Amino acid sequence: MSFDQSNKEFFHIKYHPAPVRKILTEVKDLSELMVDLAYSSVLFDDVDLADEVVELEDEIDRLMPLLIMNAALAIRDKEDAEAIYPIIMTASAIDRISNEAAGIARVVLRKIGVDPLISEALSYADERLVKTSISSNSILKEKTLGELELETNIGVIIRAVRRKGVFYLDIDDEFKLEENDVIIAKGTDTGIVELDMLAKGGLKTIPKPKVI
Repeated sequence: MSFDQSNKEFFHIKYHPAPVRKILTEVKDLSELMVDLAYSSVLFDDVDLADEVVELEDEIDRLMPLLIMNAALAIRDKEDAEAIYPIIMTASAIDRISNEAAGIARVVLRKIGVDPLISEALSYADERLVKTSISSNSILKEKTLGELELETNIGVIIRAVRRKGVFYLDIDDEFKLEENDVIIAKGTDTGIVELDMLAKGGLKTIPKPKVI
């Protein structure tokens, strides 16, 4: 994120109260997801994942000013200033990480190409990420993650859900998937293919794990 005068959106963000710890946790989680998505987008030359990284960068750019404003309002004396300083520095480091992750994604978006040695090194990862959306005829629609047991059944973990422009990262078993949700998940090659088919309605039953 740039803090210069050319970034007009930054200077038009309005303050609203929010816990500093909550915002910091959210930007940390977003940046971790960005790194995973960025490397996966390079490895699989996946434009959709690269686009998601850039959108996540925009979300962090929206949250960072709110974090700074709320942190500033919490400072009443020098002790508060000393307590807030590490938080601001941590947030700044997270912001730099998110910028670098977005830079990696733009390699894919701009079709620059990646050295084969880098792709080979990334290919040793045991898991990969996928981005898909819930269609109107998907069996995942209106089901909670607890009901679906995706990790147990197909070895896939839902990392994030984007619903009407809002990202949900703190997802538990009670989280219910809805039509048009964009989901980002991590798992094995087979698992993410099955998840994509389930989300798009091409698979009508959730595969069960094989009993050995």
